[in-house]
Amino acid sequence: MKPLPPEAIEQVAAYFQVLAEPTRLRLLNLLREREYNVGELAQASGTTSANVSRHLSLMTKHGIVAREERGTSVYFRVADEHVDELCDLVCGSIASRMQAAAAVHEAFKAML
Repeated sequence: MKPLPPEAIEQVAAYFQVLAEPTRLRLLNLLREREYNVGELAQASGTTSANVSRHLSLMTKHGIVAREERGTSVYFRVADEHVDELCDLVCGSIASRMQAAAAVHEAFKAML
Protein backbone atom coordinates (compact mmCIF):
# COMPACT_ATOMS: atom_id res chain seq x y z
CA MET A 1 0.00 0.00 0.00
CA LYS A 2 1.29 3.44 -0.90
CA PRO A 3 1.55 6.10 1.81
CA LEU A 4 -1.81 7.81 2.21
CA PRO A 5 -2.66 11.33 3.32
CA PRO A 6 -4.57 11.56 6.61
CA GLU A 7 -7.87 12.34 4.84
CA ALA A 8 -7.61 9.16 2.78
CA ILE A 9 -6.77 7.10 5.85
CA GLU A 10 -9.96 8.37 7.50
CA GLN A 11 -12.02 7.34 4.47
CA VAL A 12 -10.41 3.90 4.28
CA ALA A 13 -11.03 3.37 7.99
CA ALA A 14 -14.68 4.40 7.58
CA TYR A 15 -15.09 1.94 4.68
CA PHE A 16 -13.64 -0.93 6.71
CA GLN A 17 -15.75 0.10 9.69
CA VAL A 18 -18.87 -0.34 7.55
CA LEU A 19 -17.69 -3.83 6.61
CA ALA A 20 -16.78 -4.71 10.21
CA GLU A 21 -20.37 -5.34 11.31
CA PRO A 22 -21.66 -8.97 11.04
CA THR A 23 -25.21 -8.04 10.02
CA ARG A 24 -23.93 -5.90 7.15
CA LEU A 25 -21.69 -8.76 6.03
CA ARG A 26 -24.69 -11.11 6.09
CA LEU A 27 -26.64 -8.66 3.95
CA LEU A 28 -23.75 -8.28 1.51
CA ASN A 29 -23.41 -12.04 1.32
CA LEU A 30 -27.07 -12.27 0.30
CA LEU A 31 -26.71 -9.40 -2.17
CA ARG A 32 -23.82 -11.22 -3.85
CA GLU A 33 -26.43 -13.67 -5.17
CA ARG A 34 -29.06 -11.24 -6.49
CA GLU A 35 -30.97 -8.03 -5.85
CA TYR A 36 -33.32 -7.91 -2.86
CA ASN A 37 -35.82 -5.49 -1.38
CA VAL A 38 -35.77 -4.66 2.33
CA GLY A 39 -38.50 -7.16 3.25
CA GLU A 40 -36.78 -10.01 1.43
CA LEU A 41 -33.46 -9.18 3.08
CA ALA A 42 -35.08 -9.01 6.50
CA GLN A 43 -36.67 -12.41 6.04
CA ALA A 44 -33.53 -14.00 4.58
CA SER A 45 -31.25 -12.55 7.28
CA GLY A 46 -33.58 -13.13 10.22
CA THR A 47 -33.67 -9.51 11.31
CA THR A 48 -36.21 -6.69 11.19
CA SER A 49 -36.93 -4.49 8.19
CA ALA A 50 -36.01 -1.42 10.25
CA ASN A 51 -32.61 -2.91 11.10
CA VAL A 52 -31.99 -3.91 7.48
CA SER A 53 -32.95 -0.41 6.29
CA ARG A 54 -30.54 1.20 8.74
CA HIS A 55 -27.65 -1.00 7.56
CA LEU A 56 -28.51 -0.52 3.88
CA SER A 57 -28.63 3.24 4.35
CA LEU A 58 -25.10 3.27 5.73
CA MET A 59 -23.79 0.97 3.00
CA THR A 60 -25.48 3.14 0.35
CA LYS A 61 -23.87 6.25 1.86
CA HIS A 62 -20.44 4.63 1.46
CA GLY A 63 -21.13 3.44 -2.10
CA ILE A 64 -21.06 -0.24 -1.21
CA VAL A 65 -24.65 -0.92 -2.26
CA ALA A 66 -26.98 0.87 -4.66
CA ARG A 67 -30.73 1.27 -4.50
CA GLU A 68 -33.19 1.28 -7.36
CA GLU A 69 -36.85 2.17 -7.12
CA ARG A 70 -39.20 -0.09 -9.05
CA GLY A 71 -42.80 0.93 -8.65
CA THR A 72 -43.55 0.82 -4.93
CA SER A 73 -40.50 -1.29 -4.07
CA VAL A 74 -36.84 -0.40 -3.66
CA TYR A 75 -34.28 -3.03 -4.61
CA PHE A 76 -30.67 -3.14 -3.48
CA ARG A 77 -27.59 -4.60 -5.13
CA VAL A 78 -23.84 -4.56 -4.55
CA ALA A 79 -22.57 -1.38 -6.20
CA ASP A 80 -18.84 -1.71 -5.50
CA GLU A 81 -17.56 -4.73 -7.43
CA HIS A 82 -14.39 -4.64 -5.35
CA VAL A 83 -16.36 -5.72 -2.26
CA ASP A 84 -16.61 -9.26 -3.64
CA GLU A 85 -12.89 -9.33 -4.33
CA LEU A 86 -12.10 -7.95 -0.89
CA CYS A 87 -14.36 -10.48 0.85
CA ASP A 88 -12.87 -13.34 -1.17
CA LEU A 89 -9.35 -12.17 -0.31
CA VAL A 90 -10.13 -11.94 3.42
CA CYS A 91 -11.94 -15.30 3.43
CA GLY A 92 -9.00 -16.93 1.63
CA SER A 93 -6.58 -15.49 4.17
CA ILE A 94 -8.67 -16.74 7.09
CA ALA A 95 -9.02 -20.19 5.50
CA SER A 96 -5.23 -20.41 5.02
CA ARG A 97 -4.60 -19.52 8.66
CA MET A 98 -7.19 -22.05 9.82
CA GLN A 99 -5.62 -24.78 7.67
CA ALA A 100 -2.18 -24.01 9.10
CA ALA A 101 -3.54 -24.09 12.65
CA ALA A 102 -5.30 -27.40 11.95
CA ALA A 103 -2.06 -28.89 10.62
CA VAL A 104 -0.21 -27.86 13.78
CA HIS A 105 -3.04 -29.29 15.90
CA GLU A 106 -2.86 -32.60 14.02
CA ALA A 107 0.93 -32.73 14.50
CA PHE A 108 0.50 -32.35 18.24
CA LYS A 109 -2.26 -34.94 18.33
CA ALA A 110 0.05 -37.39 16.59
CA MET A 111 2.63 -36.91 19.34
CA LEU A 112 0.16 -38.08 22.04
